[in-house]
Amino acid sequence: MESFLFYATLYLIAMVVAVPLATRAGLGSVLGYLLAGILIGPVTGLSGTEMTDLQHFAEFGVVMMLFLIGLELQPRALWAMRDKLIGLGGLQVAITMTLVTGIVMAMGEDIRVAVALGMVMSLSSTAIVLQTLNEKRLMQTAGGRSAFAVLLTQDIAVIPMLALMPLLALPGARAVAKADHGTHVVGQLIDSLPGWGVTLITLAAVALTVLMGHYLIRPLFKFVQTAKLREINTAMALLIVVGIASLMNLVGLSPALGTFLAGVVLADSEFKHELESDIEPFKGLLMGLFFITVGAGINFDVIVAQPWDIAGLVILLVALKSAVLYGLSRLFKLHGSDRSLFTLSLAQAGEFGFVLVSFAVVQRILPTPLAEKVLVVIALSMLITPLLFILHDQIARFARADKAPDPDDIDEHQPVIIAGVGRFGQVVNRLVTMSGLRTTVIDNDLRTIQLMRTFGFKGYFGDPTRPDLLAAAGIAEARVLVVALDGRDKTTELVRYARRIRPDLHIIARSRDRTHVFDLYKAGANDIVREMFDSSLRAGRYVLENSGLSEFEAAELEKLFFKLDRAAVRDLAQVWKPGVPVEQNAAYIARTKELNTELEAAMMEQYRRRDAKEEDDHESPGTLEGGQDA
Repeated sequence: MESFLFYATLYLIAMVVAVPLATRAGLGSVLGYLLAGILIGPVTGLSGTEMTDLQHFAEFGVVMMLFLIGLELQPRALWAMRDKLIGLGGLQVAITMTLVTGIVMAMGEDIRVAVALGMVMSLSSTAIVLQTLNEKRLMQTAGGRSAFAVLLTQDIAVIPMLALMPLLALPGARAVAKADHGTHVVGQLIDSLPGWGVTLITLAAVALTVLMGHYLIRPLFKFVQTAKLREINTAMALLIVVGIASLMNLVGLSPALGTFLAGVVLADSEFKHELESDIEPFKGLLMGLFFITVGAGINFDVIVAQPWDIAGLVILLVALKSAVLYGLSRLFKLHGSDRSLFTLSLAQAGEFGFVLVSFAVVQRILPTPLAEKVLVVIALSMLITPLLFILHDQIARFARADKAPDPDDIDEHQPVIIAGVGRFGQVVNRLVTMSGLRTTVIDNDLRTIQLMRTFGFKGYFGDPTRPDLLAAAGIAEARVLVVALDGRDKTTELVRYARRIRPDLHIIARSRDRTHVFDLYKAGANDIVREMFDSSLRAGRYVLENSGLSEFEAAELEKLFFKLDRAAVRDLAQVWKPGVPVEQNAAYIARTKELNTELEAAMMEQYRRRDAKEEDDHESPGTLEGGQDA
């Protein structure tokens, strides 16, 4: 107990000291955790034999992180990412694995060792990359979303890698491994099964996870909530994560992938936000602990014995993966800072590499000295990842200073497109998205888009009047287009173009003034909103309410004025002449005077009806009394 309290105190002190210092220095929390681990382990030697067990425990932080990511991804969103998952992610894994295998064979290693190392080095660090992307608010960028797609593909690829690894072992190696490790061999349940049995068990475990998410977890959560105790809800959330992770581990699959699938299944659940709030604190603490154990687990004896070999291998790995990622970023048309973010963020090895190396050692594929060297290379490549993000920040800053940024690549088609997201467009977008609908937001102001992303809203940088950008946004399938651009001429131009290519599209446009309404009416807008009109109406209603009218009466007059003014605008559009000042348009002026007279008469009639109703209400009690007296 005393040793437990000592180590708990030690790790907590490291967290609360190193992480704030690293964050204030602009290095990010992940590098702070890693440096704290190095200080505890290799530098001071304070860590003990508890480190291995602690690392296995801390790996649940990665499991919980992928569960939370799954909760944010509805199945239809995952299906929409299929091109990047299969294309971008699949190519990254395949190409990197092939190149690493070839290089290792050229160094004189056996093909079995080369293929195993190709698998290990094709993976990147889901934990570090996603944590840093979220901290720097880069997840909503095109580069961030592409990096996430590749990481998700890699996590899925761990399953076939674990299944294929035993096939690389020499004859009899699995029997020796089982004899040495007893029942603790990874995938113990399926070790004795033939290949088709392993496949069936794998598919059954995935199917069971999906079915439990649909038919078991939701009613169980409803039952637990009847206790109305926060700690029981938290226990239920932990049970979901730990239970599914245990099931995946039992059949030799990735626990992180299993919990990710469960998160996707529960993304539409009414308990989604409660699950997030219950799991988030545990995830953050365990992730920090995981990074500390990575730093503390670096074997500096291997580095001291072969410093130049280790440094060369780390540089070679980062350079090789960066080259592959850069080529894919060009192939998939990432531009500017998105390209550098995608390239540099995934250039390291990953935490699942520790799992694969350990498994390869158990299966007698990798000799222990080589495995120790590989583990150090993996850890060091993860250690320099925050520095690669800092390098990306510098590249992005120089790129912004040298030239105007390239527009984002739009990789989704939503039913509502909002062109322009200034003060007007932001309110529209918030109302629509918070009502459960999905939007594609495009604006030519990069700072506005970045500000949106800061608050968790997704948006794309680019000129909404460009036909190619509109096509990429899905104008051919959209149901509604909201045009809220600042420029008067650009607004009219966009409405006219959209109406020409989509006669059936419902177009809602913001106008600057009444004459702009006429332009937009001619251009083909369905609904036209004058930017000051509605707010002016509300102010006028407040005046009426504070001038003796009731709230109901003021609201009725406001509705009447709104209705009649809209009709008047449609009428005036027939006599309005483009390019002719209104004061020189005699027909327009005459018709305006007539409509104003009609509007005033209608408003007075409303007043007359109000006065007549008040008089009737005042007289009715007296009549009633007279009738009673008679």
